[in-house]
Amino acid sequence: MVTNGANGASKDERPVKIIIVGAGFAGLACAIESRLKGHDVILLEKFPALKVLGDIISFGPNAGRIFERWGLHDKIWPLCTHLKTFHLHTWKGELITAQPLNAKEFGSYSYNGHRGELHKVLFDHAIELGTDMRLGSDVTEYWEDEHAAGVVCNGERLTADVVIGADGVRSKAREMVLGYFDKPKPSGYAIYRAWFNAKESGIGEDPLSDYLVKDGDAFYGWIGKDVHMLTSSSKGGKDVSWVITHKDTADIEESWSFPGKMEDVLKIVEDWDPRCAAILSKAPSCVDWKLVYRDPLPTWISKKARIAVIGDAAHPFLPTSIQGASQALEDGVTVAVNLKISGPDQAPLAIQAFEYIRYQRVRQAQRTGETNRDKWHQADDKKAVEDPDSVALNREEWLLGHDAEKHAWEAYPEAVKEIKEHGYHLPALPEGDVAAERVAKAREEYLARAI
Repeated sequence: MVTNGANGASKDERPVKIIIVGAGFAGLACAIESRLKGHDVILLEKFPALKVLGDIISFGPNAGRIFERWGLHDKIWPLCTHLKTFHLHTWKGELITAQPLNAKEFGSYSYNGHRGELHKVLFDHAIELGTDMRLGSDVTEYWEDEHAAGVVCNGERLTADVVIGADGVRSKAREMVLGYFDKPKPSGYAIYRAWFNAKESGIGEDPLSDYLVKDGDAFYGWIGKDVHMLTSSSKGGKDVSWVITHKDTADIEESWSFPGKMEDVLKIVEDWDPRCAAILSKAPSCVDWKLVYRDPLPTWISKKARIAVIGDAAHPFLPTSIQGASQALEDGVTVAVNLKISGPDQAPLAIQAFEYIRYQRVRQAQRTGETNRDKWHQADDKKAVEDPDSVALNREEWLLGHDAEKHAWEAYPEAVKEIKEHGYHLPALPEGDVAAERVAKAREEYLARAI
């Protein structure tokens, strides 16, 4: 195959045809990077129209360098929260640490802002790049054979080289990949969350909460037994958001996000630092979001390796990881790079290499959500004050300094060599993973179905 320079693109080869299901952050990242790599992209989204919804979302520098390479910094940065310090307290209100926060780490920015506003920037960019965006698309079936893959959407059979399921925690693509319905389990925790206008709420008129909006953006947190609360202001103190994570053992169904009751929220902090209730009570409403849990899936790719799941469809994250959306972007970028190198004729190899390259890194990132939560929820107040580093936000280079595009170009040859020499095998979990035994059993069941 004649290639075009370092990018590995064939001069004569046709573009890879990709169907992406789901226009969340994972799907949009895959679409944008795929268009930049010259692929033909159809993006199918069930919702009939874009709505700017949600509350706070965070992207680490590992995602920030992707935004910056796409040329989106100037569009996203004005929408973001610009934080200088993280003030963390015990539940009684004693200051543990005022941790400095750098605007730029490991060569890139972090981006924290309103989920819907940042999503719209990516949505518009995907269309500008020529993505065939089809809203109101109801995908009812996935299929693949030796030569192609596709979906049935609104009664129409669509065909591509590969299908990428970026359809979130309720993913139908995941059922196709696994061959069974993988029901989520309650994590034992839930989050009350809110986003609201500072001026309308009166938060700046209350001495127990005015520090959030008096001098630009601010970031405060409180930690206690099995509970932590985080709050920040945004856009120079114009908007305020808060989240409070707490124990919740309620059973869940496929819908686990619904309006919350403020009296239930305030009851959690009734004995806490009074600043907490002052901030929480200013929100006109909130969302009760049950945190679901899944062990790592046995695999993210289908039997013929023409269908893959990415983002939340493959690996939902706890919010305390502060990495769910960032890892979704990394997934999309890696898929696009791999398919650029492989071309359409070797697309299944690219999909296998995607899982090979990403599986362990994603699992390591997932586990940070559990460790971050536990170190806050199990912290001893006195010890935390004496040793603030024990409860400080983790800012590790292996996680935040990662360059997904660069890594995909570099890791692809090794992944392909391994697959060709030894046959494709499911990637191992990181050494010492607490879920290893459960995942091994799930893989036995998965392989038995394959036979």
